[in-house]
Amino acid sequence: MAEQGFRKWIITITVIMASLLELIDTTIVNVALPDIMGNLGATLEDAGWLVTGYAVANVIVLPMSGWLGDRFGRKNYFLASILIFTAASYLCGQAGSLTELILFRLLQGLAGGGLLSTAQAILMETWPREEIGMATALFGLGAVVGPTLGPTIGGYIVDNTNWRYIFYVNIPVGAIAAFLVSMFVRESPMFEKGKPIDWWGILLLAIGVGSLQVVLEKGETEDWFQTPYIAFLTITTLLAGIGFIWRELSTNHPVVDFRILKNRSFAIGIITSFALGFALYGSVFIFPVFCQNLLHFTALQTGLILLPGGLATILMMPFVGAMLKKGVPAQFMATGGFILFFVFCWMLSNSTLESGTGDFFWPLIIRGIGMAVLFVPLTTLAVQGLQGKQIGQGTGLNNMMRQLGGSFGVAILTTLIHVKSGEVRTALLGNANQYNPAYVERKEGLVRMLMGKGYNLLDAQQASNQMMEGNIIRQTMLVTYDHMYMLIGVFVLAAIPVIYLQKFKKKPVIVTDAH
Repeated sequence: MAEQGFRKWIITITVIMASLLELIDTTIVNVALPDIMGNLGATLEDAGWLVTGYAVANVIVLPMSGWLGDRFGRKNYFLASILIFTAASYLCGQAGSLTELILFRLLQGLAGGGLLSTAQAILMETWPREEIGMATALFGLGAVVGPTLGPTIGGYIVDNTNWRYIFYVNIPVGAIAAFLVSMFVRESPMFEKGKPIDWWGILLLAIGVGSLQVVLEKGETEDWFQTPYIAFLTITTLLAGIGFIWRELSTNHPVVDFRILKNRSFAIGIITSFALGFALYGSVFIFPVFCQNLLHFTALQTGLILLPGGLATILMMPFVGAMLKKGVPAQFMATGGFILFFVFCWMLSNSTLESGTGDFFWPLIIRGIGMAVLFVPLTTLAVQGLQGKQIGQGTGLNNMMRQLGGSFGVAILTTLIHVKSGEVRTALLGNANQYNPAYVERKEGLVRMLMGKGYNLLDAQQASNQMMEGNIIRQTMLVTYDHMYMLIGVFVLAAIPVIYLQKFKKKPVIVTDAH
């Protein structure tokens, strides 16, 4: 049964705290990579496996988290995940080589995958059925704000202390969360206890999803299928994926029960979760690169620019939950969220090289509000018809699809940036010649300016060529990034019709497990 009063709120705070551990660590390492490379003597390609390894381990465990919770009990599994994640954080901070750090990040990712979905399932069991929208809203605080706050926290730590502290900060939070879980969270039924273990399903899932995540993370930097191991992993993904689906549909005790997809709202919901992940992680991926590479902001400055949008999400989440509780259709709210996200993308697609911090304030506020209005209704629509053991399975698959949406989004955007920048550069170079009066006038002006500073004619001409080339590169990337924002905007608009395929419920409720 649902909890009441103090116990309900302390469990809510605890599971949000634990899920934030995992979500912040998804992005916090990115800003520390240069320092880690310098300290451990690693290349950027090698250090990139710190991000890839964590994501791979995370996405492998996500769809299994429901089964693991059913087998060992959600409280036991959740507590074990927190303890392992905290221990792995300590080991990451103590790592003496890049190899050690990658291995401990893998362990962190395996434990982190169990935190997110299990936290959501526990929260759904803790709140009364009629307040499930509010519970989803509170969970969304971590799911949406975590990836946004990660770069801010990471930038501050790296600028003021040592990169190892991005892992050490998890230790006190993990210890407090573990204590609170052990004291206040009640155990749920162990549906799978004593039943046969689907070892083949686990193996095929790990191989298939793990291979897919590596392909998405490394495909662009490795020139996709021109690299043998990317081509091999792509084939492996297809074969393991087909084998996994066949196995799960033919066994009596599947590790991932695909029969849950017979629920129409859930089947459509994982598609919209994929779209949400694409928009969320895709925009978070582009914005810091744009700010730091073109506008020359520091990592901390970029993180602080993102902070007001995160606060807007935090303030909006309870309001969205209350609106759902009052009976406002989730489809209408999600439509508004997608439109707000499009407005954010459209505003940023008009950025220039003169854009300052103030130019991003309102677009990011609009994005923050849009993410709140999106996450809660989309998640509620997806899980509104689940009950009993379906809750753990559903939250795991739903979170995996959002994560894969982000991975696909980053992979697709990275490839399109490469292709589009080539097209834009070619177009700009077509105007950079002696027959273009504007180009000639600009170049001659630079030469005169440089000669006025003491350069001789030859040196001034060479320096002006370099300056013009630099301008072309910056303009190329500016136009390219502006196009990418517009692409994300069009993508989210295209997702709107899909949500109307889900059933309308004035007050969506979920039948949770009885304790």
